[in-house]
Amino acid sequence: MKQFSLWLSTTSPSLFIQNHNAWTIPGLQSLHIIGIAMVMGAVLMLDLRILELAGMDQTMEETIDRFGPWLTASLWWMLATGLLMVVGQPTRELMSFSFRAKVVLVAAGALASVFLRRRPTKAFAILTFLLWMCIIVLGRLIAYDHVWGSWSPAAG
Repeated sequence: MKQFSLWLSTTSPSLFIQNHNAWTIPGLQSLHIIGIAMVMGAVLMLDLRILELAGMDQTMEETIDRFGPWLTASLWWMLATGLLMVVGQPTRELMSFSFRAKVVLVAAGALASVFLRRRPTKAFAILTFLLWMCIIVLGRLIAYDHVWGSWSPAAG
């Protein structure tokens, strides 16, 4: 992974982002955070409906039809902005325990959204909300990956 990240950092898209770092990285991070807000908004509304705390004037199917497209679109948005951030700072991202753990949890969250149409339970709602909260924390910890000590590939 280290070799790949070093190679990626020499590509022209990566060099462009690195050379314009004063605005590209903060801009990409801001766009990524907007995606996170959209995901959390959709997940929260779906989970509140599952928990019967909101949206009881709609069926579960109507709630999924209403917020599911927002969830799907925002997951794609986050993938696009996240990939651009990896291209811009490949070593920082790819050599981070926080990033790797976040990617695993995002995949789990995306799978959870696919299975949402099946029989969602209250435990499922709580689990998905906690999952996305962990993703947010791990995303923030990428900048502070040293907190993981020897778990971080960057430490080795």
